[in-house]
Amino acid sequence: MSGLKLFHTTKSGVTEVAPRLAEVEADVQGLVEAHMESLLGVRFLASEYGTGPVHGGRIDSLGLDENGSPVIVEYKRGVDAGVINQGLFSLSWLVDHRREFEHLVRDRLGASAASRVLWSGPRLICIAGDFTRYDVHAVREHRRSIDLVRYRLFGSDLLGLETVASVSGGTLAPQRARRQAVARAAADVQGASMAELAHAVDEALLDLGNGVNRIQRKQYRAYQRLRNFACVCPPQRSKLLVYLKADPKRVDLVPGFTRDVTGLGHHGTGDLEVQLLTPRDVERARDLFRASYAAA
Repeated sequence: MSGLKLFHTTKSGVTEVAPRLAEVEADVQGLVEAHMESLLGVRFLASEYGTGPVHGGRIDSLGLDENGSPVIVEYKRGVDAGVINQGLFSLSWLVDHRREFEHLVRDRLGASAASRVLWSGPRLICIAGDFTRYDVHAVREHRRSIDLVRYRLFGSDLLGLETVASVSGGTLAPQRARRQAVARAAADVQGASMAELAHAVDEALLDLGNGVNRIQRKQYRAYQRLRNFACVCPPQRSKLLVYLKADPKRVDLVPGFTRDVTGLGHHGTGDLEVQLLTPRDVERARDLFRASYAAA
């Protein structure tokens, strides 16, 4: 991975663990497919999925992400200029074969998951040994949700993943317009105080870094890098609930502000619940937001 060095430390000193590429592309694919939910936040559906005689191809991996968006994952052992075009070709097939994909989801994950597939933002994740600056430029020119992820193997049992570029698809409004829309929606429902709170949360999460994508679902709004790092539920009468990927066991929980919801049902993803009552609470939560962003 660019600029990253990994060392094994002992009492007598340090030894660098040399990075390497996989022997063959299938090794990368097999490793990711076996642990796709942990690595990418995507539930695995199928491998080498045939697209029929007309399309005449195979999709490396098919999955469904945390928000119900269909996901195609394409792999290359090293640098390959064709990985993005190959993925976009498969993505076009996917959009034209929605019913077939929903049948696959129903067979693998059940009818409930199939009924909640979110077709507004199908995703392409390209995992390769590296990408060129032309690849990064190309994904920014497409109106598709595309993630470029660089991998490296270290030693015999370590895998590193680095997001090189992440682009949200669709015709999204400018950031300021999106924030104003969030504030207006909250104001219509909950009044001026909730509008101010919703605006502050939206701004804080979007400003954490580049490549933050926002996914709107009926029950929550997800903020995503490669994986969700925050989910914001619609404002209640006097509070706003945010669920984070930060580990509750590493947080000093404060009654009335933070709560461990591991194993408890709630909308969105994340095991740490943050209860926000005023914009001042957003300031209190900024370190938690940053920790969750880093974890994703």
